[in-house]
Amino acid sequence: MKISITVNGRTLTASLYDNSSARALAELLRKGPLTLKMNDYGGFEKVGELPVSLPRNDAHINTDAGDLILYQGKSFVIYYDKNSWSFTPLGKIEGISKSGLKALLGAGSVTVQLSIGGA
Repeated sequence: MKISITVNGRTLTASLYDNSSARALAELLRKGPLTLKMNDYGGFEKVGELPVSLPRNDAHINTDAGDLILYQGKSFVIYYDKNSWSFTPLGKIEGISKSGLKALLGAGSVTVQLSIGGA
């Protein structure tokens, strides 16, 4: 399953993983696009709150730029650098470098739109 992530006028494509969390996110997006205000956290990620909790499939994993993560069931996270923690992997952004993703997301808060289908 592919989703589109639009930030600062640019639309990126991400592939969702095959787990109950990613399927629940896709089902939510089938109802319509979702707009999230995302904020920096820790100098390696942007975090935004989902309108509903999704099922968790937490495992201790290492993240990298482009990883889409569900944290504590309700936080949607886009990583632009590395981290290691216990959370649920949702998918991966395709076709953009680490430096390109970090520059696109910028500093501070950013508004991101999620929708079904690739760019």
